[in-house]
Amino acid sequence: MPKNKGKGGKNRKRGKNEADDEKRELVFKEDGQEYAQVLRMLGNGRCEAMCIDGTKRLCHIRGKMHKKVWIAAGDIILVGLRDYQDDKADVILKYMPDEARLLKAYGELPENTRLNEGIGGGLDEEDDGAGNDYIEFEDEDIDKI
Repeated sequence: MPKNKGKGGKNRKRGKNEADDEKRELVFKEDGQEYAQVLRMLGNGRCEAMCIDGTKRLCHIRGKMHKKVWIAAGDIILVGLRDYQDDKADVILKYMPDEARLLKAYGELPENTRLNEGIGGGLDEEDDGAGNDYIEFEDEDIDKI
């Protein structure tokens, strides 16, 4: 059997998780950019996102973010619009939850944007209460069945 002459395995090659915890400067949109909320992940470095301007776009996650910044449904992202394809965009930046709250407070995001929930039932579905998912029967109702 040959001796191992390397310095470690794949975990060493992967490197340490760079500390993204520190405060970074809040990035606002510029010309040719738009805020969006991820509707669903499609795989292969792509996602479907609803932009603030009301357009649903197929977004491509850029290589610098691929396998380093994890994007999930419900996240607020900054996308770069393509001037030759209106239905496609490129993900430039993912906002952390506190940054998304700041954007909403500054008025960059509309008030009806839901930040901290996943997009399970839709963006504009209103919840009246947590306890209305089941029906409660009384004993006489059960006897009739």
